[in-house]
Amino acid sequence: MRRWLWLVWVTVLCTLPMQVAFAVEPVAAGRTSTHGMVAQITLDGPIGPAAAEYFDDASKRAVADGAVAIVLRLDTPGGLADSMRQIIASMLSCEVPVLVYVAPGGARAASAGTYILYAGQIAAMAPATHLGAATPVQLGGARPVSLPKASDQPAVAGTAAKDEPAAGDDAESHKAMNDAIAYIRSLAQLRGRNAQWAEQAVRGAATLTASEAAQQHVIDFVAADVADLLAKADGRKVQIGDRDITLQLKGASVREYAPGARTRFLAIVTNPTIAYLLLLAGIFGLLLEAMHPGAMLPGIAGGICLLVGLYALQLLPVNYAGLALMALGVGLLVAEAVNPSVGAFGAGGLVSFVVGSVMLMNTGVPGYGVNLGVIAGIAVCAAALLALIVWLVFRSRRAHPVTGDAAMQMDTGELLEPVSAGGEAWMMVRGERWRVRCDTALPAGARVRVVSRQGLLLRVEPA
Repeated sequence: MRRWLWLVWVTVLCTLPMQVAFAVEPVAAGRTSTHGMVAQITLDGPIGPAAAEYFDDASKRAVADGAVAIVLRLDTPGGLADSMRQIIASMLSCEVPVLVYVAPGGARAASAGTYILYAGQIAAMAPATHLGAATPVQLGGARPVSLPKASDQPAVAGTAAKDEPAAGDDAESHKAMNDAIAYIRSLAQLRGRNAQWAEQAVRGAATLTASEAAQQHVIDFVAADVADLLAKADGRKVQIGDRDITLQLKGASVREYAPGARTRFLAIVTNPTIAYLLLLAGIFGLLLEAMHPGAMLPGIAGGICLLVGLYALQLLPVNYAGLALMALGVGLLVAEAVNPSVGAFGAGGLVSFVVGSVMLMNTGVPGYGVNLGVIAGIAVCAAALLALIVWLVFRSRRAHPVTGDAAMQMDTGELLEPVSAGGEAWMMVRGERWRVRCDTALPAGARVRVVSRQGLLLRVEPA
């Protein structure tokens, strides 16, 4: 079992670099020019703590470097509300205008991305992109917050509809919905965009393509690329704080701002799959240290992995019932290995572990779920280990003893000298000379079988 724990632990540690390779994406180099500089920040993927810290840090560096504007290139399925609000707060407090651009073709600004798009001084989209579906999701479950449609009770211009909770909806869901509606309406009114459609995107998960969004005054225009974006934005008046400025972006260079080392580390550890693997590596590392006291390496590495994994969990929307089921599952699997129960502990532990893994981050927030392939792979390995343990237990019960008195009984050997009835003689058994006593008279060379042992004397009978 200790060897198998070592194998599982090394497998989990070897899986981490592959997940890290997919968690960090390369950043393109920027172009240089003598006509001012526009900073480009790319948010590609779920909106989380790493994305919020990246935008805040990169926007401050861009302002310090003298950027005249920031292009926020966006492609996201959504993400965490807290992180989204941090990004929007940084945008609203930024000293230069922020041009939000949904690109490249096929990208989307769904859920939290719709709010960010509304917050920009300039909102633009590339062809073949879309936005919307901004209904808030309950972190404790996979279903979206549900309330009556806006058509059921007409809203007063400039305010959200005063809905009452429908049957089966609780007050918390009602408050979350109204808060989300008020938030996106406030952004729409600040930037002079379509507030009515913004409410529909939150209340009814409405969506629009790029061309439809431009027609309904949800965005300012459709741009083919960043150069086209800057050309179309040039000369437009935007508001920064309490002052109005005219954008002068013609001929400006574009510089890409890459995330810093801390942000890259945060992006890696807050990836749900990597956080999950860190937890497993930490648990198995500590188990190996407990079974091999003084080994040092599994204990140190396991402790580091566990602490980093727990740090990631406090930044992510974790279902603690799932975490408890995972801990119970690991405990039952270890109990099965230490005290085999013909698979009872192991089967229960495997079911508990898999269910807990699925529940751990299955919150319905886009991009914040553990990769099911990783869970399935670990579950298959655990099932194979459990099957091996049960098979070894059954085989050990059917196997003949190989040591001790039980193994010596029924062994056969040859008498080295004749023996009289009730007398003693010498025999050879298992390559050893033993003094034997037999109740039957037998000649030298006769085959006898061991019946029992009394000290250094064996009782035998004719084979």
